[in-house]
Amino acid sequence: MPSKPAAVAAPPPPVAPEATLERAHELAESILPDRTSKKRMLIIVNPYATTVSDRLKSLVVYALQGRYDVHAVETQRRRHATELCREAAAEGYDVVVAFGGDGTANEAANGLVGSDTPLTVLPGGSTNVFCRTLGIPADVVDATEHLLLMADRFRPRRVDLGLAGDRHFVFASGIGLDASVVERVDRHPRLKASAGEWYFTWAALSTFNRRYLVRPPRLRVEVDGQSVEGVTAIVQNSDPFTYFGRRPIRVSPGAALDSASLSLSVLRRGTPLDVPTVLGRVFSDSAERVQRHRQIQGFKGVRRARVTAVGDGGFPLQVDGDYLGEFDEMTFEIRPRALAVVA
Repeated sequence: MPSKPAAVAAPPPPVAPEATLERAHELAESILPDRTSKKRMLIIVNPYATTVSDRLKSLVVYALQGRYDVHAVETQRRRHATELCREAAAEGYDVVVAFGGDGTANEAANGLVGSDTPLTVLPGGSTNVFCRTLGIPADVVDATEHLLLMADRFRPRRVDLGLAGDRHFVFASGIGLDASVVERVDRHPRLKASAGEWYFTWAALSTFNRRYLVRPPRLRVEVDGQSVEGVTAIVQNSDPFTYFGRRPIRVSPGAALDSASLSLSVLRRGTPLDVPTVLGRVFSDSAERVQRHRQIQGFKGVRRARVTAVGDGGFPLQVDGDYLGEFDEMTFEIRPRALAVVA
C-alpha cells in the first residue's frame, strides 16, 4: 500500500522577469481581434508554477483572446486540473491549455485521457519537458505566439500515454533515486524556483550519499519473462527523459509519443565507482551510450512491466516530476493513442 506524501507548504507567487512581462505586453498589444468564429479554449493556470505571475497570466490570456474564445481558471489544489479537464471535455471545449509545469500537464492529461478534446501547453515550470517534446518553445512569450499561429493550422493528433497503476504519465516515470530526488526538491519550492537544475543536481548528490550509498531500496523489474534487480528504474513514454538547462538528457532509446510502447532502463547497482561513470554517459546526449554501461539493463518495445520491492520497505515513485509516494509494487502499461494533443 502506498504511504501518503507529506504536505508541502505552497510557495509564494512567482515573479516574472520584467523583460518577459514587457515582451508579453508588446505581444498582447500587437494582436488584432479575430472577428471570425473562434475556438473555445480553456486555460488551466497553476498559480504556484515557477514563472507564472498574475501579471504575466493576464497578458498571456489577453493576447490569446485575439484568436480564441478564452476562459481561464486557476487550480486550487492537487488533482484540480484533472477535474477541470474532465468538465472541459464534457462541455465540448475545442482545446485545453495547461499553463504551468509538467505536473500541471500531467494532471490535465489524466482528465482528458480517452476524450477528443486536445491538450496543449504553455511553459510555466522549471523544466517543461512535455512542452518542449511537443515542439512548443520553452519561453512563455514565444510559446504564446506559437499558440496564436496554431489557430490557423489547428490539427490535433493522438499520442500515447504511459500508465503507472491508475495514474497516466505523458513522458516518464522514475522509481528509486530519481523519485527520491523529486520528493526532496518539492519540499523546497523556493530553491527549486531560484536554482533550477543546479538544485536538482545538489539534491541528487545529497540523496545518493545519504540514502542510496548506505542502504538503497531494492527493486525487481519483470519484462516479457525477463527479471532484473536494481536500485533505480526509468520508464519512458517519450524522448528525452528530461533536460538540464537546454541540454536534453537521454536514457532509454526507442521512446516516442507514437511508438505504442514504453522504453525502460534499470540501474542494477549504485556505488561511488559506478555512479560517476553513469552520469558521464547520461550527459553525453546518447541513450545508446547509456545502455552500454555495465550496470544498466535496458528494454525496448515494452507493453507491460511489473516492479516489486525486494526486502523490507517499498520504493519511491514519481510520474512526470510529481512524487506519488512509496509502493511495494507497481505495474506499468502503454495506452496507445490515449490523448489528443495540438501544438
